[in-house]
Amino acid sequence: MSAANIRFAALDERTALERLQFCASVALPTYRDDVLRHPEVIHLPPTLIEQERVRVAEHAGAIVGFVALLAPQDGVSELDGLFVDPDWWRKGIGSALIQDACDLSRAEGSQSIHVIANPDAVAFYRTCGFATVGEAQTQFGPAPRMLLELNARR
Repeated sequence: MSAANIRFAALDERTALERLQFCASVALPTYRDDVLRHPEVIHLPPTLIEQERVRVAEHAGAIVGFVALLAPQDGVSELDGLFVDPDWWRKGIGSALIQDACDLSRAEGSQSIHVIANPDAVAFYRTCGFATVGEAQTQFGPAPRMLLELNARR
């Protein structure tokens, strides 16, 4: 895959980012029916964009993925969302967004990144260095709680 450009999201891209989030969310089976029944769960708060907490991956001018990274608390950043256009899966976009999130988290003084993972994405997160550290209860049921130590391999 040729390199994607990763940059901060612009507020006027919010609708396109939510559309991408919807497409990615229904592309795999675990939450598909839940998201189709409750499309209101697809919501990217504008404040996250305004506070520069959303990073966008684009290729040839098209948005192909994004990550929302919450501000660190007590040395831990939270990956609030990672979505890649299904046509761009397995082309390095998700990994590039994770690496970018790691770089930003380190720059903000974080020692680790926490994510409540979609069960369909656990293998991806493990490949990126995350370890399962527990379970969280979400609106649609249990989900793995995962952690990436930033002083580790990345």
